[in-house]
Amino acid sequence: MNSKPKFLATAIGSLPHLDPAKAVDVVLANIPEAPIWPQIPRLGLNEQMEVQYSEGMPNVVIDRAKGRMYFNTSTDYSEAFAAFYEAYMAAVDAGGGDFSSMAISPEFSKGIYALESRLKADGKKRPFVKVQTTGPCSFALTVTDENKRAIYYNEEFRDVIIKALAMKCRWQLQKFKPYAEQMICFIDEPILSAFGSSTYVSVKREDVVAHLKEVIDAVHAEGGLAGIHCCGNTEWSILVDAGVDILNFDAFGFGETIAMYPQAVEALLKRGGAIAWGVVPTSAMIREQTAEKLVAHFEKIVDNLASKGIDKKLILEQAIITPSCGTGSLEVADAERVFQTLRSVSQSLRAKHGS
Repeated sequence: MNSKPKFLATAIGSLPHLDPAKAVDVVLANIPEAPIWPQIPRLGLNEQMEVQYSEGMPNVVIDRAKGRMYFNTSTDYSEAFAAFYEAYMAAVDAGGGDFSSMAISPEFSKGIYALESRLKADGKKRPFVKVQTTGPCSFALTVTDENKRAIYYNEEFRDVIIKALAMKCRWQLQKFKPYAEQMICFIDEPILSAFGSSTYVSVKREDVVAHLKEVIDAVHAEGGLAGIHCCGNTEWSILVDAGVDILNFDAFGFGETIAMYPQAVEALLKRGGAIAWGVVPTSAMIREQTAEKLVAHFEKIVDNLASKGIDKKLILEQAIITPSCGTGSLEVADAERVFQTLRSVSQSLRAKHGS
């Protein structure tokens, strides 16, 4: 990372507000150094985790009557694929080219444009701006074809999805680059918490690494820092092997799991990467928490990681603080408490360990 993030506060995308401007108010009041654009799932189907990133993908069908999205693989898709790859190659070959074919419109994200408007009006650069995209594994293993088979298992469509999501990362990074000294793009991969289970036994580790790496490389091509968020337990070395800059996990619920991969974590930190500790819970449990309690919890799990032979100073200097997941399913008051507590935890840690 270009600068030490030491206890930088940022967040996962979703908020429960219906008014994008109010969601942005919460963001800028509490994480002003690394604001996010809010995903607002309560506005409807278009802002759901996979649907929000589906614009421009060939043969995608949004069945609004049934509230689902799928890919139609039963028709001839050769022309649609050819047009997609032509736009992809033109953009990539141009080197920082035009990724507007994978733009996210206001109809699919009110939050992108609400944050952009505010940052433009502010007229100043933030240290960081964070954007996000649903990861290729979570997208392709969740969305199905017309027969309700996960589209991941169709290699042609899977490749298109990976490249489309990579383009969406680059489009977002280009959009917000004027407002930040450094851009961050998180690749949200909640489904990795099920990696290795019987449900996904045919999903190979080397394929997951390759898919993530392709999107990470796209983020790096725009000069951004690539983070991966997984809100459960997973094989954390996968993320490191894929070349991630920021590893984000639920440190409130799974804080001890990171210490099971000391070699991978140390390699990440030594190459300048960061751990984003999701130490602030995103459930009703937030009502029982204080900054003091969460700082103590953070110190405990950091000490546990350091006990595996990793320099504690290095861990602390390259620590980012986040909520454990998004807040889109919470009550508005609870979500706002998450953000306020996040700010307090970050400030408390900076006061204790130096900014």
